[in-house]
Amino acid sequence: MPTPGELARPDPWLATAMADLVHLSDPSDPTLGDYAALTDPALRKRYEHQRGVLIAEGPNPVRELVASPYRVRSLLLAEERVSEVSDLLVEVDAPAYVVPRDVLYELVRFPLHQGVLGCGERRAPLQVAAVTGGTRRLLVLEGLNDHENLGTLFRSARGLGYGGVLLGPGCADPLYRRSVRVSMGHVLRVPFARAQGTTSALLAELHGAGFTTVALTPDVDAQDLRDLAAGLEHEPTAVVLGAEGPGLTEDALAGAHVRARIPMRAGVDSLNVAAAGAIAMHALSPR
Repeated sequence: MPTPGELARPDPWLATAMADLVHLSDPSDPTLGDYAALTDPALRKRYEHQRGVLIAEGPNPVRELVASPYRVRSLLLAEERVSEVSDLLVEVDAPAYVVPRDVLYELVRFPLHQGVLGCGERRAPLQVAAVTGGTRRLLVLEGLNDHENLGTLFRSARGLGYGGVLLGPGCADPLYRRSVRVSMGHVLRVPFARAQGTTSALLAELHGAGFTTVALTPDVDAQDLRDLAAGLEHEPTAVVLGAEGPGLTEDALAGAHVRARIPMRAGVDSLNVAAAGAIAMHALSPR
């Protein structure tokens, strides 16, 4: 069962389905266009937004896609992997394209060893209020333009009981292939919304909804994260993180209720943003 705030599959999807196996051998077949040239970032970003699609790569992310509210458009399988994902095929009401391994490599343009991909259809963007309602823990991101850090943070958010993610200015697309892969598909199960204004305006909206906002910073004058946990245990709380390197803007730091730091040993001033985010979310997670 999904946790509160988690994206769940709509009831109509619970009906019995079965993928149609379609064997293909030509990598230039237009039927396979959704999977072409996955290593070309500019082409893929343009194509995926124009077509409204996303790609899940690997058995576990594809399983999360199938279990998510994103409609499965198709699967792409190397011939030798079909029997291994037979349980998935009975849950998918979409074509499953089956190709020889060399055709798969030529199509996606890299050696995809796991040999299992899925294409899903993007959903209409959520509004901030739709994400904040029904949860007591949120993750707020500003300037997170690295897809791997973004995917890792979504995975941590789901694992640590955070019911949604809000994307401030400068954040990358969490549904881009690398984010989906690094998140192990969990990005497809966590509600998220992209704010339209400044980070301080987003934080003010959260304050109006009753959330305490905690901005993470290496500043030695910030409060020790460990000292905050007990006081916020029963309070709706949002952890606010900035980009790797520059961190949060002054606008975001000034707009948050609390500035918090993870105490570090001498010689190390900070952690990777994904690691720091996981620590902060765990420290402030609901008990």
